[in-house]
Amino acid sequence: MDDEPGLLELLQKYLERLGYDVDACSTAEDALARFDTDPMRYALVLTDLSLPGISGEEMLGRMRVRSPRLAAIVSSGYPHVPQSKHTGFLQKPYVPKMLAEMIEKKLASK
Repeated sequence: MDDEPGLLELLQKYLERLGYDVDACSTAEDALARFDTDPMRYALVLTDLSLPGISGEEMLGRMRVRSPRLAAIVSSGYPHVPQSKHTGFLQKPYVPKMLAEMIEKKLASK
């Protein structure tokens, strides 16, 4: 989930090359709607912290009503302390290897 189309496309291609099934969304509303149709389909959510309308943390809070242990990674150009032990944080800019390592860590801790 990212509202920057170029970054969203790059992330999707990178994660698919790593073998992940990616459901890319450019709005929190779209992400929530897709998640609500089948919450068990999602092992991890990667989201930008600053989104139009609601924050990435607020979006994750809504998702966790249906899936309390949902793993997540929030990214931002600003420092941030995640609100859940199931959420990791990556400060932008980050290199792809950092993202891959964080994903592995969060999925392993489920």
